[in-house]
Amino acid sequence: MGSVILFGIAFIGGTIVVTLAFYFLMRFIMGADPTGKDRELAGAVVMRISSLHALILALVFAQEMIEYQQLKFESVTEANAVANVYFDAERYGANEKPPIQQALFEYVQIVVDEEWRSLGTTGQLSATAWAKWDNVYQRVLDLTPTNVRQQSIRDHMLANVHAISDSRDKRENSGTDSVSKIFWFAAISGVIFMALGYYPYPPDARNLLLLSVLGAFTGIILFFIYAFSDPYNPPATLKPTAFERLLEELASPPPSG
Repeated sequence: MGSVILFGIAFIGGTIVVTLAFYFLMRFIMGADPTGKDRELAGAVVMRISSLHALILALVFAQEMIEYQQLKFESVTEANAVANVYFDAERYGANEKPPIQQALFEYVQIVVDEEWRSLGTTGQLSATAWAKWDNVYQRVLDLTPTNVRQQSIRDHMLANVHAISDSRDKRENSGTDSVSKIFWFAAISGVIFMALGYYPYPPDARNLLLLSVLGAFTGIILFFIYAFSDPYNPPATLKPTAFERLLEELASPPPSG
């Protein structure tokens, strides 16, 4: 937690430094504006740049937040599908239940203990988890219903097995997607050009404070975009909470009679 806070402070401090540095650079090149003639044009330019810059940040921030929340939703959907197959196996029959439930239990263990972390390092799903999923899929396919009830349960299990596969693919895509370098170029360019446009204003305490506030707030938004763009790594790591809860539920003994 401490490292995340320090990284955030460094991120925000960096944008403040960039803002002030380019403000002073432009003022050094252009000199002061004692007559105030440059302020009107500079203000109009800054307003247009800041509007486009704010729009870009808002769109990308919203996109990353949606994808972050979508990953959370998909992980819950996947965990629910696993639970449905697990308990449907119990409803189907005593002989078919043990191998299916054991494979699903091991699957959830792999997701929690290995796969979630590997998505943050390699961006790829675990082959072992896929093998457990395939084991379950093959066993459900091999079921031979003897009545309408078993047929209905088998169909429901197959639908949920496919739902698990779909959610897995979406989890992998969420891990490999990242913010384009073009965005970072546009975001940093916007900060620089806005800072350049304020050169007609003298570097007194109030103006420098306002420029620092502009840089700090921009840095906060950029930090959030960076954080949410990689949900499997700090600083905004999304935990496999749904799978952890499911693992606890499956590991706990059933209530007695």
